[in-house]
Amino acid sequence: MKTRRISLVVVGLALSTAVTLFGQAPPVGVQAQVPPGGLSPAQMRLLPKALDNTPDIKFEVVKDFMKMPPNVYLGEGIGVATNSKGHIFVNTCAQQTRNFEFDQNGNYVREIGKDSYGHVFCHGVRVDAQDNIWVIDEGANMIIKYNPEGRVTMVLGRRIGFPYTGMEPTVKELSPAPPYIFNRPTDVAFDAAGNIFVADGYVNSRIAKYDKNGRFIKQAGSRGSGPGQFNLLHAIAVDAQGNVYGGSRSDQRIVVFDNDLNHKTTFDHVGAPWSLCITPGPHQYLYTSNSNPDNQDSELAKVSGQVFKMELDGTVLGKFGVPGKEQGQFSTVHGIDCRVENEILVSEIVEWRFQKFILHPTAAQGGK
Repeated sequence: MKTRRISLVVVGLALSTAVTLFGQAPPVGVQAQVPPGGLSPAQMRLLPKALDNTPDIKFEVVKDFMKMPPNVYLGEGIGVATNSKGHIFVNTCAQQTRNFEFDQNGNYVREIGKDSYGHVFCHGVRVDAQDNIWVIDEGANMIIKYNPEGRVTMVLGRRIGFPYTGMEPTVKELSPAPPYIFNRPTDVAFDAAGNIFVADGYVNSRIAKYDKNGRFIKQAGSRGSGPGQFNLLHAIAVDAQGNVYGGSRSDQRIVVFDNDLNHKTTFDHVGAPWSLCITPGPHQYLYTSNSNPDNQDSELAKVSGQVFKMELDGTVLGKFGVPGKEQGQFSTVHGIDCRVENEILVSEIVEWRFQKFILHPTAAQGGK
């Protein structure tokens, strides 16, 4: 997720005032110019193959969308997801991991799982077809399922304990990893049958499949850049046919498996997949965030910072967004929600915020 220590000191920041950018300068979707003299080796490593020949999707930003109550603040924007009612769930790392719920108009509703034993170092939030809320915690090595009322109904993984001799040492990479022991998990997704797919990505480099009751079925993946392998499995999504898409961030690939976790294909042309989201359909699209690094290196930001829209076969339809700190720009997108077609919610690390975008794609980009 982030290149920083787990012991954080994060100063609270009120949600920035959003600005409607549709039609204003700088032109929407215009990519930052390549510096004179060409690209550095570091920039070349981050440059997506599809960047120059991908058309921009016009968009606007919803002004002042999320409203926080007095004296409640957002930290790093880690995860964002919506339920069937349009309510929005955000996962944020501040002095502690916190999960907030907003209504469809961005009004604050409640906090979920406050002071939970499983909230140590947040890495995302997802909502399933039954409106259960799933929180991914990289520090606790746990995936926590809350029902719509906010009660814990399932726990996958286990937090490292505190024996009398002191805290247990960090678990090293295991291959194959034990079915129910995660090592810095990053994401979770679900198929139509309710099967659960966990991206156990920072250390174990695997996708683990469980049935709807949490019983282990199978796992796939290992560390590497070969077929079916990952270098930092950072995101996961499942389409209506049950195909599983794993975002291998460090080597800039999306690795695709069938529902039984057999490798199918790999996409390597849209940059580093920090987050993935697939629209509900009936015609489904895949969104992937080629996020600018969270170290705020402005030179590397020149070749990153877009969200790509794709067909499920890897065909790129368009892109939107540029790196930056202003509203309507992207400051390390870590989470994407695309439940409503052409209404995209993103969470951002560096600027500690969540933004809502309205897309205006052409017919060739999947527009009506």
